[in-house]
Amino acid sequence: MAEKNRQLRIIAILLDSKGTNMAAILRTFVCAFLVLALSTPLRAGDAKAGDLVVTQAWSRATPGGAKIAGGYLTIENKGTATDRLIGAVADVAGKVEVHEMSMNNGVMTMRALDKGLAIEPGKTVKFAPGGYHLMLMDLKSPLKQGDKLPVTLEFEKAGKVKLAFDVQGVGAKGPAASEGHSGHDSHSGAKK
Repeated sequence: MAEKNRQLRIIAILLDSKGTNMAAILRTFVCAFLVLALSTPLRAGDAKAGDLVVTQAWSRATPGGAKIAGGYLTIENKGTATDRLIGAVADVAGKVEVHEMSMNNGVMTMRALDKGLAIEPGKTVKFAPGGYHLMLMDLKSPLKQGDKLPVTLEFEKAGKVKLAFDVQGVGAKGPAASEGHSGHDSHSGAKK
């Protein structure tokens, strides 16, 4: 019995020293992972900023020489307070603005939302062709199908969030994985 207790004490000492080393290795791995995860732009469909969840970020390919493009996405506010999309930047564009398209007396009009766009608590806002969208202006190069377009959104409360817009074909109506599918209780912002 004394021999068995001695063996158990030796095993406990070995496990404790190995456990300490394993804990240090695990801490190092977790820290490295967090640094990489927080410094890398988020992929389309994965972005979170405060209480806001951004999904389905996409754009359309542009023909050579085009100076503007649209950016589309879905923003869900899971919080209890209104937040506001106040701007965006993209390396490929000289300027990015939040825009709204609407019908006025049978005529489709488009305007910049100078004060940004409110995202009400518990609501989902869908940016889509013919409604709310990001207007990428003064393009420095054409957008090509299959590209990942890095964009940084800026929210009044949630701050900045980086994500990549999936560039679809020239006539695309939505992101590739969900074209023609609308399972959300959302609005596109197109006013009739």
